[in-house]
Formats: sequence, C-alpha cells, structure tokens
Amino acid sequence: MYYRLSEYLEMLRKNSLDPVCDLSDEISSVEIMNLTCDSREVTPQTLFICKGANFQPRYAVQALSSGTVACIGESRIDGAEPFILVNNVRHAMALTARMFFEDAPSELIMAGITGTKGKSTTSHFLNSILNRWMEETSRPETAIVSTILTYDGKEKFESHLTTPEPIDVYRHCRNAADSGISHMVLEVSSQALKYERVEGIRFSVGCFLNIGIDHISPVEHSDFEDYFSSKLRIFDVSDCVCVNSESDHFDRIMEYGTGRTRIVTFGSRPEDDIYCSCIHKEGHSTAFHVRTPDYETDFSLSMPGIFNVSNALASIAMAYVLGVPEQCVVSGLAEAHAPGRNEVFSSRDGEVIGIVNYAHNQLSYEATFTSAQFEYPGKKLVAIFGAAGGRAEMRRRDLPVTAEKYCDLILVTEDDPGIEPLQKISSEIAANISKCPFEIIDDRGEAIKRAILDRSLGPRVVIAMGKGDSTYMARGFDFVDYPSDTEFMNRYLKEYDEGASISDDR
Repeated sequence: MYYRLSEYLEMLRKNSLDPVCDLSDEISSVEIMNLTCDSREVTPQTLFICKGANFQPRYAVQALSSGTVACIGESRIDGAEPFILVNNVRHAMALTARMFFEDAPSELIMAGITGTKGKSTTSHFLNSILNRWMEETSRPETAIVSTILTYDGKEKFESHLTTPEPIDVYRHCRNAADSGISHMVLEVSSQALKYERVEGIRFSVGCFLNIGIDHISPVEHSDFEDYFSSKLRIFDVSDCVCVNSESDHFDRIMEYGTGRTRIVTFGSRPEDDIYCSCIHKEGHSTAFHVRTPDYETDFSLSMPGIFNVSNALASIAMAYVLGVPEQCVVSGLAEAHAPGRNEVFSSRDGEVIGIVNYAHNQLSYEATFTSAQFEYPGKKLVAIFGAAGGRAEMRRRDLPVTAEKYCDLILVTEDDPGIEPLQKISSEIAANISKCPFEIIDDRGEAIKRAILDRSLGPRVVIAMGKGDSTYMARGFDFVDYPSDTEFMNRYLKEYDEGASISDDR
C-alpha cells in the first residue's frame, strides 16, 4: 500500500525528527509512490531524500522538476520547495524506507555479518549452506546483499557497496519477501552500523568475524575507536551473535556483547561452542573437523587458503543458530564458492600460480601472503595492488609495508581511484616501499600481464589484490566497465601456455 505524505510527516514527528515544512493540504494528501536519494531515479509522486557523499543542491532542484512531491534534508536549498527540514536526515531516510517498504525485513530471517576481513566470503559460504537447505525443502533460493553480488528474487547484479543505503536495503528485503524467500544474508559494514543503513532491521543471527585497523579517514571513521565501536553495534541489533574467539580484542568484544544478546563462539579453543581441529590439506581442498553442540563431523572446503577455515567456521556457527541440518551444512560448504575471493589459477607447467583476491586491508594482506607462503613453498611472491581514492588513506602505508615483508616484487597499479589522481595514489604507496623491488604500472591489465609473461621472474605466485571478480573501475564519479582480474589472469596464463613472453613485446 502507499502512504500519503502527511502520514510520513506524522511518523517523522513521532520519532523526534522535528520535521519543519509549509505544505498545502493538496500536497500533504498526495500518495508517495517512489522513494529515492538519486535524482536520476525520480518518477511521479516521489519523495526525495537530500543525502549522499556527493550530493549537490542542484540534484534536489532537478528532482522537483521531474516529479518529486517534496524533498527531505537537514538544510534548506534555494529553489527546492516543497522542502521538509529534519534534524537527522540519515535517521529520517531509514525510517522513511522502513515505512515505504512496510517493514519488509521483519518478514525475513536476516543474517548479518561484520568484520574487517572475510565478510564477503563468509556471506557466500552461508548462502551456499542455506541454498542447499532451501533446495532440500523445496523453498526459493536465499537472498544475499554482499560486496560481490546482490540477489533478492527480482534483481541480480554485481554490487558496488558493501552495504547500500537504507532505501536499497529495504527494497531488496521487500523484493525478497514478495518472492517468497525466507532468508537473507547481508554484509554489514562499520559505516552501515554507524550511519544507520540497517536501522530498524533485527538480525536473527549476526556475526563478528574479526577487527583490525581499516577505514580510518575523514569520510569514514575518525579513529580506530570509532571504527571498533561501530562494529560492536552488531550486538545491539541481533538476537544472537557468533564471535570468532581468535579475533584481536576478543575480550573487549565479549565484554560488550555479554548481557546484550546470546553469544556463540567459534574457533580452535576446546571451550568454543563451534570447535575446529585437525586442519590439513587434502589435494586442493582443506579438511578440518568440527564439533558443535548438535553434531561432530568432518568438513571439506574446496576454496583454497587456510585462512578461509575461519570464514567457514563462522558460516557453520550461523547455520547452527538458524537450525540448518548437519548434512546441508556439510554439503553446502563443500560446494561453496566466492567469486574473486582467493581464486587460484595455474599455468600448465606449474611455474606460474595466479591468485585473485579481494584483500584490501592490512589484516587480509597478512592472511593472504602467509597462506601463499605456506601453500606454495619455494615460489617467489609477486603482488599487484593499488588503493582506492578518497578513503582509508592509511592503506597507502599499511599495504606496501605489509606486502614487502613477504614479496619479491610489487607492482603498484590502479584500484578504483575515483576523483583522486591515480598518480598521486601510486606515488604515496611507492613512498612506503623501502625493502622490495617495485614498479608503478598504471594499467592494471598490463601489470598482471607483466607478472605472468615475464619468464625471467622464475617460479612465482602472482597475487592480484583488491578488485576480486569486479568488472568495473571507479573513475571520477562513474563506474566504468573494466575487465576483472579473473579475466586478465585467464587471458595471460593462456598466452603464457602458448609460449608468449613479455620479451616478445619489446
């Protein structure tokens, strides 16, 4: 059903958002049939939210000329009337979205996952487990909103944000509920928790994977304390939270969560609720033994990377809380795959191993490099990475400092520069490399080509970091089509196998 603008105003008043406006009875009685904060998505009878990192006043004027009934924001805009002034536009957007989409999350069993690294992989592990359960019980496929993929029963596309704005989150929940879907897996970023992107959503199960230093910048978190405290809010919005007992600051995590909600721990301590032991390699798979309060059994994980066992345990813990049968957990996890997350490729002669990994912070770099050293002893490590523009600027120091501890060659390249000059980002990264040979190669595809086809490098593991399986590059204010690291790996390994060499081009 659609609500009148006057009903939204009443809701905002009841929630102490103090809306100030001068609306005629005619405008107040208009039914709102669309809700957006993107002026390009305005249709007749739209309620427009003046919010966004790149919001400009002209967007509100444009929205009103395209069919908007009224705008909502924290500051009045010349030429943008009717205008509803509120004291907190983020809160107003979340509550308005909740009302417009008729509290759709309450019709779903929601699983929310937060952590510095592993959110996407864990989301897809849990999604695979739930889908096996859905298949066995003849129910629709599980919905997921992750950094890799969004699927809600009606829409399916490659994602650009970890957790989108509330309007999008609630829309996906409505689509899922209307499609007969029972469960949704949602990646929950620190900014989603801090800036109310998941306001009004109650998770049947949440997960706190780990915590490391990341996302510290003027537009994200002011310091580590702000970042950490934002992550901890997952306990305030979940009926149960699964916690990694091997996370840094575990005692503080438990101190915050205890008494707020039910907690299930997972890890390698015998006292953990979900206890893992006997981790070992079996061919290209990783095998391990798990004991839960309901069952004890062996698991096999086809995705490479010893560090993925922790992500698997997180998904097992959440599946336990959700009541998923043992056989669905085992088989679902055995089939689980997260595109662009530690995908491994190899030349026919085995001399070149290619790894595509979304790793983009210090914690995930450490895990990726130590795992590569363990799994491919004797091979040189070649790292290919950059840093995103306009955020988490400390990565330009932390990533190269971490990489040069393990690598024999670093190729600095493009990784979503946005509106910031690529050359500036690359030079700041390079300034923090002091012990390892490095090159700056602006074109990401050329960097991967160089690492694979240069036979003088010898036996090596080429690790492309930060982009994963994404098929776009953020340049300026746009997302432009760009081949994925997976595509580049396949293309140049094929050339390598056919006998091509980087010297052929010289």
